[in-house]
Amino acid sequence: MSDKFAWITEEMKALEEQGLRTNIRTIGSACGPWMVVDGKKVLNFCTNNYLGLANHPRLKKAAQEAVEQWGVGPAAVRSIAGTLELHRRLEQRLAAFKGVEDALYVQSGFCANQAAIPPMVGKGDVIFTDKLNHASIIDGCRLSSAKILVYEHCDLADCERVITENIGQYRRALLITDGVFSMDGDVAPLDKLFELCERHGIITMVDDAHGEGVLGRGGRGIVDHFHLNGKFDLEIGTLSKAFGVMGGVIAGKKVVIDWIRQKARPFLFSSAVTAADTAACLAAVDLLEESTALVQKLWDNTRYFKEGMRQSGFDIGASVTPITPVMLGEATVAQEFSRRLFAAEPGIFAMPIGFPTVPQGKARIRVMISAAHTQDDLEMGLNTFTRIGRELGVIG
Repeated sequence: MSDKFAWITEEMKALEEQGLRTNIRTIGSACGPWMVVDGKKVLNFCTNNYLGLANHPRLKKAAQEAVEQWGVGPAAVRSIAGTLELHRRLEQRLAAFKGVEDALYVQSGFCANQAAIPPMVGKGDVIFTDKLNHASIIDGCRLSSAKILVYEHCDLADCERVITENIGQYRRALLITDGVFSMDGDVAPLDKLFELCERHGIITMVDDAHGEGVLGRGGRGIVDHFHLNGKFDLEIGTLSKAFGVMGGVIAGKKVVIDWIRQKARPFLFSSAVTAADTAACLAAVDLLEESTALVQKLWDNTRYFKEGMRQSGFDIGASVTPITPVMLGEATVAQEFSRRLFAAEPGIFAMPIGFPTVPQGKARIRVMISAAHTQDDLEMGLNTFTRIGRELGVIG
């Protein structure tokens, strides 16, 4: 009998040879500046824990108290019997934090894009989308059945060209962009995109996953950064990065959020987020509203690390955020660099990123700086990166 999965074996071998096979490491401790990974204590330059909240004592205490009061799971979808008072409280707090009329809390940032896009556009409509938008946006667009038209990355002129050539042919139009692009750390020209959409009557949507807790006043995000509060029709966020917990948020105008509550399939057909996660998110909002200290520390650490990397001769792309892409070119080089970082003493946890997450020939190590890192941590990381960079001929 022939092996009906022989093709998988062949494809996996090809991935291995090209340096594109993902080898998933196992975490053995709470998320922090130092972690146990595959049994080894290493400096963590890999997670999205921007503000160091993933193991914060106030968030843990809030989650523990919520379990005692509400139990471990709602045991229902939100629309039937799963909407807790905690869910509504978090939605109200997030709406106020972002300066919008309403918000909807869902299971993840990925779910948020899949929940928000199909109710807004469908067959006979058009979506204008940035070439480097996140996979969750791409999948949400595909689920909508709308026509998908891609404009060049952060290219306002190309975006306007695509819009003007196509806008009159469709019933409704939606423009979607990431706020901060997760692989390059650059920022969309949100103010100019908003003006363009206003001229053409286009619905506006931005994914703020890597802007919340990072940009804007006290981490209020990309829309606040551009002083567009309440003007963008839809803001998509995640509670799993700077907030350190889990979940996604769809925020914006009340009429839009009410409509999405009626139509969003991930909201209607998947169980609600746990009370523990929700309470921890509320505690994170409390911390961000009380003080800007963690956001300031994040940016201080970012400037220090980036300057050190530039001085060592690394190409760190065009990032203007704490995301620091160490550009290495070929995937095999990125994999070897990552292996040597991990094997160093002390080791550094920084995974390689290659195709299809980034284009061919654009492989990199993406360093994620946190407010929880000390200057000693950053200095140690810089020294190790520089030594390995010279060993591999990446820098002189």
